[in-house]
Amino acid sequence: MDTKVVDVPERGRFEVRVDDRVVGLASYHVDGTTMTLPHTEVDPSVGGQGIGTALVAGVLAAARERGLTVLPYCSFIRHYIQQHPEHMDLVAAEDRPHFGLETADR
Repeated sequence: MDTKVVDVPERGRFEVRVDDRVVGLASYHVDGTTMTLPHTEVDPSVGGQGIGTALVAGVLAAARERGLTVLPYCSFIRHYIQQHPEHMDLVAAEDRPHFGLETADR
Protein backbone atom coordinates (compact mmCIF):
# COMPACT_ATOMS: atom_id res chain seq x y z
CA MET A 1 0.00 0.00 0.00
CA ASP A 2 1.60 3.22 -1.23
CA THR A 3 0.40 6.22 0.83
CA LYS A 4 1.39 9.78 -0.07
CA VAL A 5 0.27 13.28 0.83
CA VAL A 6 0.00 15.70 -2.08
CA ASP A 7 -0.62 19.45 -2.06
CA VAL A 8 -3.35 20.48 -4.52
CA PRO A 9 -3.22 24.28 -4.20
CA GLU A 10 -5.72 24.95 -6.98
CA ARG A 11 -8.30 23.11 -4.84
CA GLY A 12 -7.05 24.57 -1.54
CA ARG A 13 -6.32 21.20 -0.01
CA PHE A 14 -3.86 18.46 0.67
CA GLU A 15 -4.94 15.01 -0.44
CA VAL A 16 -3.84 11.70 0.99
CA ARG A 17 -3.69 9.05 -1.67
CA VAL A 18 -3.41 5.30 -1.35
CA ASP A 19 -2.22 3.72 -4.59
CA ASP A 20 -3.27 6.91 -6.45
CA ARG A 21 -6.82 6.82 -4.99
CA VAL A 22 -7.79 9.93 -3.01
CA VAL A 23 -8.94 8.68 0.41
CA GLY A 24 -8.77 11.88 2.44
CA LEU A 25 -8.18 15.59 2.40
CA ALA A 26 -7.25 18.55 4.56
CA SER A 27 -8.54 21.90 3.37
CA TYR A 28 -6.35 24.96 3.91
CA HIS A 29 -5.91 28.63 3.17
CA VAL A 30 -2.65 30.57 3.33
CA ASP A 31 -2.68 34.25 4.20
CA GLY A 32 0.79 35.74 4.48
CA THR A 33 2.74 33.45 6.80
CA THR A 34 -0.27 31.67 8.29
CA MET A 35 -1.93 28.47 7.12
CA THR A 36 -5.53 28.10 8.30
CA LEU A 37 -6.63 24.47 8.64
CA PRO A 38 -10.43 24.28 8.98
CA HIS A 39 -11.25 20.69 8.02
CA THR A 40 -9.94 17.18 7.42
CA GLU A 41 -11.76 14.07 6.35
CA VAL A 42 -10.83 10.48 5.58
CA ASP A 43 -12.89 7.88 3.74
CA PRO A 44 -14.41 5.61 6.41
CA SER A 45 -13.42 2.56 4.34
CA VAL A 46 -9.77 3.20 5.28
CA GLY A 47 -10.43 4.30 8.86
CA GLY A 48 -8.17 3.00 11.61
CA GLN A 49 -5.21 2.51 9.29
CA GLY A 50 -3.29 5.68 10.20
CA ILE A 51 -4.31 7.49 7.02
CA GLY A 52 -5.54 10.59 8.89
CA THR A 53 -2.37 10.67 10.94
CA ALA A 54 -0.25 10.46 7.79
CA LEU A 55 -2.31 13.27 6.25
CA VAL A 56 -1.87 15.61 9.20
CA ALA A 57 1.83 14.80 9.51
CA GLY A 58 2.28 15.67 5.84
CA VAL A 59 0.35 18.93 6.14
CA LEU A 60 2.34 20.05 9.18
CA ALA A 61 5.62 19.07 7.52
CA ALA A 62 4.67 21.21 4.51
CA ALA A 63 3.79 24.16 6.77
CA ARG A 64 7.15 23.84 8.55
CA GLU A 65 9.03 23.55 5.26
CA ARG A 66 7.35 26.74 4.02
CA GLY A 67 8.02 28.63 7.26
CA LEU A 68 4.32 29.01 8.06
CA THR A 69 2.45 29.00 11.35
CA VAL A 70 -0.86 27.16 11.50
CA LEU A 71 -4.32 27.90 12.85
CA PRO A 72 -5.68 24.42 13.69
CA TYR A 73 -9.45 24.99 13.60
CA CYS A 74 -9.90 21.30 12.75
CA SER A 75 -10.26 19.29 15.95
CA PHE A 76 -8.39 16.31 14.47
CA ILE A 77 -5.37 18.50 13.74
CA ARG A 78 -5.53 20.07 17.22
CA HIS A 79 -5.62 16.61 18.78
CA TYR A 80 -2.64 15.53 16.67
CA ILE A 81 -0.64 18.54 17.83
CA GLN A 82 -1.54 17.80 21.46
CA GLN A 83 -0.32 14.22 21.00
CA HIS A 84 2.82 15.34 19.14
CA PRO A 85 4.07 18.42 21.06
CA GLU A 86 7.12 18.68 18.80
CA HIS A 87 4.71 20.42 16.39
CA MET A 88 3.40 22.90 18.98
CA ASP A 89 5.80 25.57 17.69
CA LEU A 90 3.81 25.66 14.43
CA VAL A 91 0.99 27.35 16.36
CA ALA A 92 1.99 30.88 17.34
CA ALA A 93 2.23 31.23 21.13
CA GLU A 94 -0.44 33.94 21.16
CA ASP A 95 -2.85 31.66 19.23
CA ARG A 96 -2.44 28.56 21.41
CA PRO A 97 -4.94 29.57 24.14
CA HIS A 98 -7.62 30.14 21.48
CA PHE A 99 -7.23 26.49 20.44
CA GLY A 100 -6.88 25.08 23.94
CA LEU A 101 -3.23 24.22 23.32
CA GLU A 102 -0.70 24.44 26.12
CA THR A 103 2.24 26.72 25.64
CA ALA A 104 5.53 25.00 24.88
CA ASP A 105 7.20 26.37 28.02
CA ARG A 106 4.78 24.75 30.50
